[in-house]
Amino acid sequence: MVSKKLIVVGVIVFFVLVIGLWAMGGYNSLVSLDQGTQAQWAQVESSYQRRADLIPNLVESVKGAAKFEHDTMIEVTEARAKVGQVTTTAGANPANDPEALKKFQAAQDQLSTALSRMMVVVEKYPDLKATQNFRDLQSQLEGTENRISVERMRFNEAAQSFNTKRDSFPTVMIAGFFGSRFQHKAYFTAQAGAEKAPQVKF
Repeated sequence: MVSKKLIVVGVIVFFVLVIGLWAMGGYNSLVSLDQGTQAQWAQVESSYQRRADLIPNLVESVKGAAKFEHDTMIEVTEARAKVGQVTTTAGANPANDPEALKKFQAAQDQLSTALSRMMVVVEKYPDLKATQNFRDLQSQLEGTENRISVERMRFNEAAQSFNTKRDSFPTVMIAGFFGSRFQHKAYFTAQAGAEKAPQVKF
């Protein structure tokens, strides 16, 4: 009789241990993927910051061009300022908050559009394009835009890995138990109109 009770207790303890180890493994896996997403988000922010740091120098370089369109310069400067406001006042971490990411991306897309317009206008000024300083800044900006694209892609991959693990059974039960701690990660999406080639008109 005693031995049967011990067996039952032993079986219960065994299952509790198995479930506990499984839950711990699932939790640790989610934490690891979440941290990977956060680290990749930091890379995205770093690339965008690099672009923001280049813009004042680019603007100053371009200002020297005779009769350069004043409105274009204001648009770039204001778009850069708006990006700074969204980044510092968002409050929520865009890597974890779809709404915050949407606002962050909208501000960055607006800056990208303003920069594209500025570079199109620059085509009217061969003397400006010929200066070494401008060419260096343009090259750095192009490299930074490429880096932004790569880091955004890597962030989306990290977010996909996290979301896939989070929604897989039985890990989804663990994620649900911890509420917002392991909520879905949002993705970067293509800028509106990105499927259309830009038209250059003088």
